[in-house]
Amino acid sequence: MQRYFVKQPLKIQAEFQLSKEDSHHLIRVMRTDIGQDVEVVDPDGKVFIAEVLKSGSIATLRTKEDITKSVELPVDITIACGISKGDKNEQIIKRGTEMGAKHFIFFESRYSVARWSEPKVEKKLKRLREIAKGAAEQSHRQLIPTVVFIKAPALFETTIEHRMVAYEESAKQDEHANFKSLLLQLKAGDQLLAVFGPEGGFAEEEIQEFTEHQFVLAGLGPRILRAETAPMYLLSAVSYQFELK
Repeated sequence: MQRYFVKQPLKIQAEFQLSKEDSHHLIRVMRTDIGQDVEVVDPDGKVFIAEVLKSGSIATLRTKEDITKSVELPVDITIACGISKGDKNEQIIKRGTEMGAKHFIFFESRYSVARWSEPKVEKKLKRLREIAKGAAEQSHRQLIPTVVFIKAPALFETTIEHRMVAYEESAKQDEHANFKSLLLQLKAGDQLLAVFGPEGGFAEEEIQEFTEHQFVLAGLGPRILRAETAPMYLLSAVSYQFELK
């Protein structure tokens, strides 16, 4: 069943309208008829079955049943990535949203091949946020992850207690304990900031800065993972740790 996000709080038997974009998708793309049901999520993460009452350029629906059931990761995970080239950033958003990440941060790293000029930042973010929304609907999330761009030093201003950097040199040196130890420290409700480099990895000076700001350097196994693969490894490990009991 198709899922849509709405901006107003809902309750049973509440009538509401979808946005123009979602109405077009519901009526024109999905060819949903009056009387059919869809799922909707309100800003509080509540999920309802709703019946289509009116179609047209703006669709009107009415909630019928509250079917809220938590599907969010117990740990609030922020994925911070050095900008990569091509469609890798889009893949990180799409797959990361499916895997349960709550926030995405992109930043320019020393070895980033791709660069976002100031005039293009908002256009890039708009596209990535649209992908996050679509992936959240497809994977039946209860929220749409946030997507922002920052200057790299802003990462050091975080107040998140658990913070790590995926560092391939740690893996090459047979360090496999830090990530495992971090997973064991995490509790439901905790926040984790996980930082990943672009295709070229991090410069030694960048790693030194992360270390000075109490980021844990962690290898993700003996193999070298691609920029778009490493965040999925982490999210899968957290899901296994907390959700497959």
